[in-house]
Amino acid sequence: MVAGAHFLALLSPGPDFFLITHGALAHGWRRASGVCLGVALANGLFIALALAGTALLRPGSTPFLVLQWGGCLYLAWMGWQLLRTPLAPHADGPPRTHLAALPSWGAGLRMGLVSGLLNPKNALFYASLFALLGETRPAVQWLYGAWMFTAVLGWDLAVAAAIGHPRVVARFTRQVPRIERATGAVLLLLALGVATAAARSGAVAG
Repeated sequence: MVAGAHFLALLSPGPDFFLITHGALAHGWRRASGVCLGVALANGLFIALALAGTALLRPGSTPFLVLQWGGCLYLAWMGWQLLRTPLAPHADGPPRTHLAALPSWGAGLRMGLVSGLLNPKNALFYASLFALLGETRPAVQWLYGAWMFTAVLGWDLAVAAAIGHPRVVARFTRQVPRIERATGAVLLLLALGVATAAARSGAVAG
């Protein structure tokens, strides 16, 4: 049940999914694999925190509110940068915002890591999931955690490989500016949703 719930959650698109999709279309799956690893490492940290039972994952707590507002600002910043992408392509190919142009594989890893860490849904999800395993032996819980980390990394790499296939990239190259703007709009909507949830959490905590 736990493994099934985790995999179904992977199928639900969120900020990390849109970053991986954007990176794969703009630069191919090899460059986007850095984003995938960063997202997986962020998930791994939340898994470890959930296993440790830390108060950081408790809704309404000060650390969790900071996490929510930090994620909101980060999503809004990324969304705004992508919305600024010019629609008219350059002669040598589609334009790139400074956000879209990942200078290195490591830059993609850092972007995925920050995105995953500032996604409060990740914290809530793992806290709730591991609450179901309260009576399970710690060694077994850590095995679940290792499986979840592997599943996140494997799924994200599969998504990047499928979307970043050379034929797919070649077909959508001229559409990258529009894809970036659409991604920016989605990220801004997600930021608004996180801000609404954070405001409600703050009101309840107050």
